[in-house]
Amino acid sequence: MLSTEKYEFDPSYRGQTGSSIGVSTVGFRSNKYNTNEWHENNYAKYHQTFSDRDASEKQRWQATRTENETLALSQQTQALSTKKLQQRLHDINFWKFELNRMIEDVRNETDLLVAQKKRLTNSLDGTEAPLHIATECLANRDRRYGEDRVVDGVEVGLLKEVEIINNVQNLLRQTIMTAEQQIRANRNAKQNLEMDWSNKWEASVADGKAANRRNEDVDIMFYPGVARHYDNQSTPESWAQNSHDNIVNGQNQLMASIQLRALIDSILSDISRDMREQADVVETEFGRRTSEMSDAMQKMTNNNRETLKAITDNENKIDMLRASIRAKEAPLKVSQTRLNDRRARPGIESCHDPTQDHLVGEVYQLSQSVDNLTRELREAESNLKKLRDDHQMLVKEIEMKKNSLYIDQQKSMAVRMRYPSVQRLLGYNA
Repeated sequence: MLSTEKYEFDPSYRGQTGSSIGVSTVGFRSNKYNTNEWHENNYAKYHQTFSDRDASEKQRWQATRTENETLALSQQTQALSTKKLQQRLHDINFWKFELNRMIEDVRNETDLLVAQKKRLTNSLDGTEAPLHIATECLANRDRRYGEDRVVDGVEVGLLKEVEIINNVQNLLRQTIMTAEQQIRANRNAKQNLEMDWSNKWEASVADGKAANRRNEDVDIMFYPGVARHYDNQSTPESWAQNSHDNIVNGQNQLMASIQLRALIDSILSDISRDMREQADVVETEFGRRTSEMSDAMQKMTNNNRETLKAITDNENKIDMLRASIRAKEAPLKVSQTRLNDRRARPGIESCHDPTQDHLVGEVYQLSQSVDNLTRELREAESNLKKLRDDHQMLVKEIEMKKNSLYIDQQKSMAVRMRYPSVQRLLGYNA
């Protein structure tokens, strides 16, 4: 702490050194130099300047050497940096080429898989017509009646055809979903490859720009703080591994897509063959069934014609029997009248003579003939009724067969003419 004590000023105070005029004499000689001292002083100055010039010359030489060394070092370092950048560009361009090739392969494969998926969709659409045809045939055949509503080979074949088509549609829908998933996987892999390629393109532009930098460029400048390593930078190994992983993923999706396309080809070939084979089975059964139906109807028509002829013959025979019975009435009346006339014979004249026996026998004979003819007439009338019933039955059967034939030939087999071709079932537009 400063003292607050006051001191009085003394103007006669001169200090401990110096002259009487108040000038300090510290560092000054009080006497003059001699000659030796003068020469020594000069030599000292010469020596000092010589030493300084020598040191300066050495420093200039060292500076020139350092300048040359630093120039050579900077040129060497810059050339090495340029070489490193060019090597880096070579590595980038290598991976760009590999990535671009894989991108093209995945793109082309995806286009092929999309085309296969389109075939699946076309094939699925193509199965609607066969399913409609089969169900329509079943609905048509439900309009059969009577004994013709039989579970025949056609019925079994149509039900089997519907089952096959339903299974085919389920398989196609499942395969379409699998194809869509694979297409998404292909596009994701392609997107990763394109992103990697895009990043490498930007890196190649940046490194190419850096590699082409020259000292004479007018747009170069100082960027303080850029000469450092960043925490989020990748290593050359991780950088190469990333592209390698993207390419491997692309190759995996490529192989999976190729295998799926082969599977789709196999599926389309199998389902088209199965559906066509079953359609052929159904059409063969239709042909066999219509042939059986036509044969049965022809036989029934012939049988009906014979039955009509038998009815006509029976009707004629009945007329003849009735005529024969009527023809026996007059002789019977004559015989009975004769016997009645002979009852008028008196007394002994009423004789049981041979004439009486003959007349009685004649009456019995005629009565027996009438009874026999009547019995035959009843049997003929009974047979005629059966024949007429048979005729009605045959007419109904023939009409039923005609209806069944119309359903199978005109309704069912005609609609099956619209059955799609194998090419359509394979997924092509033809």
